[in-house]
Amino acid sequence: MMLNTIAKRFPVEVWKPHSPFQTLVHTILSQNTNDRNSDAAMKKLRKHYKITPDALSKAKVNDLIPCIRSAGLYTTKAPRIIEASKIIKERYNGRLTAILRLPYGEAKERLMELPGVGPKTADILLAFVAKHPVIPVDTHVARVTERLGIAPKNANYERVRTSLEALIPPDNRIRVHLSMIAFGREICRAPRPRCANCPLSATCPSSTV
Repeated sequence: MMLNTIAKRFPVEVWKPHSPFQTLVHTILSQNTNDRNSDAAMKKLRKHYKITPDALSKAKVNDLIPCIRSAGLYTTKAPRIIEASKIIKERYNGRLTAILRLPYGEAKERLMELPGVGPKTADILLAFVAKHPVIPVDTHVARVTERLGIAPKNANYERVRTSLEALIPPDNRIRVHLSMIAFGREICRAPRPRCANCPLSATCPSSTV
């Protein structure tokens, strides 16, 4: 199976999440940028603020922007982080635990009510923090899934996710998710995939070899 080959050839250690709220903030910062930029933004943010709903709900947008500038889209991300912090503080007593304990569908719906939280961000929290057997779909995962013919071209987020989950046992989904990201970055790149170096070139329907 192609996904098993990816997991074996591109093994990635499963990262240990921080607190649910810190994971949320870091994931918002990671949107539409690379890990290096989001990690730098998170590191600088920690130097100036406690990463708690209480502290960040009191932050001013113009004070937050210089801390997260390296993550890009900072004029959008800063107010979203502040507003999400306020909601979590006021509605959930400053904790995401109550949401993360809910059944998957309900928890995802509640998370997506927060500013800056779409399906991928919600699924990252639910997969890595709440340990739901779900596959978050980023651009790499979506691209690889489409090129391998697992999901149709231009499939929406949920179609890609459910197509993958139908093929991958629950206890292996996080590892396959991370391996697909590594594979997408190194081999199945956009816009120029390295098909000549791909271990799947003989069976991939999108191979140019």
